[in-house]
Amino acid sequence: MTDYIAENKKAWDASAPLHKSSDAWEMQSKGFAKPGFSTFDETATALLKEIGLGGKSVAQLGCNNGREILSALNMGAEVGTGFDQSTEFLAQARELTEISGLNAHFVETNILDIPRDYDAQFDLVIITIGVISWLPDLPALFENIERILKPGGQLFIYEYHPILDIFEPDDPDPFHPKLSYFQQEPYVEDTAITYVGELEKSEALSYSFFHPLGNIMTAFLEAGLTLQHFKEYPHSNREDLYDKYAEREAKLPMCYTLIGSKS
Repeated sequence: MTDYIAENKKAWDASAPLHKSSDAWEMQSKGFAKPGFSTFDETATALLKEIGLGGKSVAQLGCNNGREILSALNMGAEVGTGFDQSTEFLAQARELTEISGLNAHFVETNILDIPRDYDAQFDLVIITIGVISWLPDLPALFENIERILKPGGQLFIYEYHPILDIFEPDDPDPFHPKLSYFQQEPYVEDTAITYVGELEKSEALSYSFFHPLGNIMTAFLEAGLTLQHFKEYPHSNREDLYDKYAEREAKLPMCYTLIGSKS
């Protein structure tokens, strides 16, 4: 498991320059120079407004370049802390923070082993698109979340639906299932981890994991968290090449939101 985490760190660090050379980086660096800028879509924005961010201490696990923790601050959070293991993406997060002037801090760590200094420190923990599939240990993830939440604190998840893992959208027949929903071995890739531009070969292998929704919910509940909200959606919150599944008349569950709380 340690090897998977370490190898993924190498892969993410190697992909960071590709993200910084993209149109998305230019949009974010210009956007965060202005008050109120956010990269959250309508679904996430509506639910975060319902939760209410005003005056709260917010953490994001798998924060990448910090764009969403900065967005939460622009929605009223008092202080934001991003946790990620990628040195290179956290450098970008700190650059965006300097541009924004917002009260954000970033911690380089394996998010399955967050330092004890952060126990019971946060009113809200956020996890968004594509974090859970990179983690080999669901119980450890939710145990860490429960540990860093204050009593009464909440968890907000906005993730892609794991049913999408059975398809390969760039395949000649993208609508035919290629992989088992219950696959236990990690999925190994030798292309750079990027959500923008063309795929490029990478010397660093990456490892993602298949987590059926039932396993996610079980780990959530066994960590002692209380379910407050769960909803599935037919729209895609993944890369553009997944839009082809949303456009079909026979709809798939393509993403979901989950809100829970700590007693």
